[in-house]
Amino acid sequence: MKMNVGIVGLPNVGKSTIFNALTETGKASVANYPFCTIDPNVGIVNVPDERLYRLAQMERSKSIVSATIEFVDIAGLVRGASRGEGLGNQFLANIRNVSAIAHVVRCFEDEDIVHVEGSVNPVRDAEIIEAELILADLQSIEKRYEKSAKAAKTGSKDAKFELFVLEKTKTILEEIQPLRLHLDKFESEEIEWLTKTLYPLTIKPIMYVANIPEEDLPEGENNIYLEQIKEKAEKEKAPVVTLCGKVEQEIIELPREEREEFLKALGLEEPGLNKMIKTGYTLLDLITYFTAGEKEARAWTIKKGTKAPQAAGEIHSDIERGFIAAEVINYEELVKIGSIQKAKELGAVKIEGKEYIVKDGDVMYFRFNV
Repeated sequence: MKMNVGIVGLPNVGKSTIFNALTETGKASVANYPFCTIDPNVGIVNVPDERLYRLAQMERSKSIVSATIEFVDIAGLVRGASRGEGLGNQFLANIRNVSAIAHVVRCFEDEDIVHVEGSVNPVRDAEIIEAELILADLQSIEKRYEKSAKAAKTGSKDAKFELFVLEKTKTILEEIQPLRLHLDKFESEEIEWLTKTLYPLTIKPIMYVANIPEEDLPEGENNIYLEQIKEKAEKEKAPVVTLCGKVEQEIIELPREEREEFLKALGLEEPGLNKMIKTGYTLLDLITYFTAGEKEARAWTIKKGTKAPQAAGEIHSDIERGFIAAEVINYEELVKIGSIQKAKELGAVKIEGKEYIVKDGDVMYFRFNV
């Protein structure tokens, strides 16, 4: 399952610093000028999950394999990107290929770091990016509209359906509104057609990542810029992750045994990047189920609402094909009991069939025959 989050924002807001910290690499260029990142950088990141480590301890597993999520560092967009400004067309195409968006906004003052708009204003910055994505979507819709309108005149049912969806979409975009805020106006098959045919930029789920200065940690309570972006996000029902990119970079440069002490000194329970990873996971509507034994404890990623055979397919297609049943116990119940073996003896492990919908935190063993 390829699900990824694209990191976007204006130039010099801290995107590449955050990406480098996320992936614990120096892969993305960081410099005090626009467009130092041109080609998108891609990193696979482990999803922090204490449940997996607890399971591994419980079952004395020899190895641990975390769930992962992919992040893509996309070069800074600027005003006019939809018309090709600042290599805009290339960067917009990179956004089309991601499943969700992490929109980094600058919530710090620094005279040494150039702001392409001349001043710090996260809401204005977010609206600049949003407007460019809307205009790019509108261009795609208008190109398709002409073709569908001609076909609809011949009586084609498919073309009439397309035209109906395009007209509805065009009306929303012309009001400078992102599609994700108006999904209630579409039927499920209309959304499916849009996403599979035109890959709209503004239909993708979004989180805002507020990059605050170190002195405003841990929660940025006195940061007026953070309050402004939170107000915008609240109206959109979008999550906000607060972190300091500079500090996150410092954390990953420390030996692992020193990181916890450093976090405590800053009043942080965990790195801000952990929250960003978990939020990205939720944004993509993903959940985790586990398999655990002496050889390995492993977290598996599936979409919410996945049935047991398809969940088994994440391990191997043969298991899905030959699925008979699943032995299931949820993590919370398992922890109370103490071990999978004891849970089986107590009859707490349930046998579920093909229609069982897997829940987040399920610990599973699949019976199959190929």
